[in-house]
Amino acid sequence: MKKSNILFIGAGRMAEAIFSGLKQSGNMGTITVTNQSDQKKLDDLRKTYDVETGVWQDVISEHDIVILAMPPAAHPAVLKELADRVTNQFIITVAAGIGPSILEASLPGRPTAWIMPNTAADIGESISLFTCGNHVTEDHREALQVILDAIGESEELSEKQIHDLTAITGSAPAFVYHLAESLEKTAASYGLTADVARKLVVHMIYGSASMLKDGRDAGELRDQVTTPDGATAAGLDVLRKGDFSQLLHEAILAVNDKAAEQAK
Repeated sequence: MKKSNILFIGAGRMAEAIFSGLKQSGNMGTITVTNQSDQKKLDDLRKTYDVETGVWQDVISEHDIVILAMPPAAHPAVLKELADRVTNQFIITVAAGIGPSILEASLPGRPTAWIMPNTAADIGESISLFTCGNHVTEDHREALQVILDAIGESEELSEKQIHDLTAITGSAPAFVYHLAESLEKTAASYGLTADVARKLVVHMIYGSASMLKDGRDAGELRDQVTTPDGATAAGLDVLRKGDFSQLLHEAILAVNDKAAEQAK
C-alpha cells in the first residue's frame, strides 16, 4: 500500500496521540500538523515528533488524508473552507457527534469517515469506534485501518451506533477514573500515603480489567468474589440500594444528549 501523506487540522491531545502512534509505526508518509494560532505548540510538536507544521490552507493539496481534530463547534467553518479546497482527499473527523452524514452534507461526493478513539490512545490502548461514508473505497479503508491500528483496537459500527456508544467507549473512562479517585480517597482515609493508596487501586483495576480482557464473563467474575451473605455481598447491596446500574445508565444518556446538542 502506498504511504499516504496526512494533514492534521487541530493539534490537541488526540491529534498528538494519533500522529505519535503513526510516527512509531512508520506506515505513513509526510505528517503535517496545523492549528488555528498556537505557533509555539506547533514548534514544540515539530521538535518532539519530527512532523511538518504550517497553515493547512497552504499545504492541503500535498496531502492524501485530512484529519479534523478540532472541537465539534469548529467544524462548520472549517468544512465550509474545505469545500472549496478538497479535490480527492479522504476526510476523517475525530469529533464527537460529527458523523459522515454531516461531513458529506458539506463535502458531497467526497470520501469521509468518523473515528471515535478514547484517551487510552495516548498509550496505544484505545478502543476506537469508526464508520465510513458512502464514497470510501478499499484503498481508503486500508489507510484508515493503519491510523486506527496506530492507537489500539477498533470496531466498525453504524453511524447511529457510534452516536449511542461513544458514551461507553469515549466518555466512560472518565467514570472509571472517578471511581479510582473515590477508592483512593477511601484507602487514604485508613492511614495510607497517597502513593500506596493509588498503587492498591490501580493494580486492582488493572487486574480486574485484565481478567475481563481474557474473555471471562463479568457476572461470573463478580460472583467468584462474592460469598453469599459475606462482606463483598454487603458492599454490593449498598450499590444496588443506591441504584448504581441505573445511575450509570443515566450518565450514558446524559453524555449522548449533550453530544447530540453539540453536533447541532
